[in-house]
Amino acid sequence: MTVETTLDPRPASPAESLRDLCGGAVHLAGDPGYDTARMPWNVAVDQRPAAVAFPRHAQDVVDVVRAAAAAGLRVAAQATGHGAGPLADQPLHDVVLIRTSGMSAVSVDPDARVARVEGGALWQDVVEAAAPHGLAAMHGSSPDVAVSGYTLGGGLSWYARKLGLATNQVTAVEVVTADGSLVRATEHANRSLFWALRGGGGNFGVVTAIEFRLHLIPDVYAGMLLWDRERAPEVVRAWAQWTRTAPDEVTTSLRVLSFPPLPELPPFLSGRQLVVIDGAVLANDASAEALLAPLRALGPEMDTFARVPSASLTRLHMDPEGPTPGVAATTVLEDLPEEAIEAFLGQVGPGSTTSLLAAELRQLGGALARRDPAGGALSHLEGAFAGFFVAIAATPEMAEQGRADGQALVSALRPWANGRSVLNFAENQTDASTAYDRGSWERLRTVRAAVDPDGLFAANHPVPQERRPA
Repeated sequence: MTVETTLDPRPASPAESLRDLCGGAVHLAGDPGYDTARMPWNVAVDQRPAAVAFPRHAQDVVDVVRAAAAAGLRVAAQATGHGAGPLADQPLHDVVLIRTSGMSAVSVDPDARVARVEGGALWQDVVEAAAPHGLAAMHGSSPDVAVSGYTLGGGLSWYARKLGLATNQVTAVEVVTADGSLVRATEHANRSLFWALRGGGGNFGVVTAIEFRLHLIPDVYAGMLLWDRERAPEVVRAWAQWTRTAPDEVTTSLRVLSFPPLPELPPFLSGRQLVVIDGAVLANDASAEALLAPLRALGPEMDTFARVPSASLTRLHMDPEGPTPGVAATTVLEDLPEEAIEAFLGQVGPGSTTSLLAAELRQLGGALARRDPAGGALSHLEGAFAGFFVAIAATPEMAEQGRADGQALVSALRPWANGRSVLNFAENQTDASTAYDRGSWERLRTVRAAVDPDGLFAANHPVPQERRPA
């Protein structure tokens, strides 16, 4: 008698079917390289997807999306993972995380003043490619943030009050959609998708390339003013008053900073509590100096405002580079009256013991407040200031305290909040509808239903499909 044994050819798990894709650069839970592959830029975030894939080009992305859909898995795109918290707060056991960091090519057309970047390109690479031509991009405050996530979420640059949101500078997006197609969306082709991608986040596909306008800004009057935190009451009040009449050419930020005594920090930062105003002025030197005169009259101990190459602005904000553990809270304020200033100072001003590394108020208004008629899903921002409050989270205890202090500041400022959200600043699960007006939100849901009817894509800030009648 002969007994035949038939081996079951089916993979042990749905994710096994992806293992040979991307030239083998796919890591499943339990693989030796999985923990490194799943680690986002914010190393305090613990994201555990079913698999992590590192595509080399657009066809790799197509292959992964098709294979994931066939295996009954979902897909999430991530370049650096700066804002990974909201994604990690969701169930990821059935999600293939596509890390696009290996797709980082950048090209600049100086005559058309347009940049084309792949889905994992960083802003610093774009800035360096544009600078020799006297051109500037609408980058954010960190050099190592990826263009794609920043831009899909809106994008606040140092030129924002003059030029608006970065997402409305986009001229084309190449994206792999839920059916595994690589499509190009512009104002002329796939128009609804093009509209949704500009501000709607990662709900509509995996971006493989973005093209956007550059601006003829070879240099700019920019820098920072710095005081000891004891001066915060007068500095915050003076800045709040100054912002009320500041022209659109001015974009600034005010931060109360508390640095630990670390030897790698320069002496003017290490172990100190400070208040800092930084930003850029798109004006000639004489006009910029006149605009800044009321702030300079406060006698800062450091004043670096000067005419500088526009490429230097990527590091103006002194944001940490490289993987960093952090937690954050955010709000949007309609105004900053005296009572709000008192509430802000009560939490982070002189004598406070907050664990927050930075309590930032980002100046909005100007072009940011005006609806761009040719813009996308997020054409403008309502509010006068965006608050972003961040703490280092090197241990679970530090993370818990940082969250508590961030939320305490949000709560203290709630009477002046307008209920809106800047999703690029949201490090926790947030009701995404609060970032949009009602009409835009309903249109986003309609587009999502059309391009991703089965909910293949998992995004940091989900846009649910519009409910359709049975």
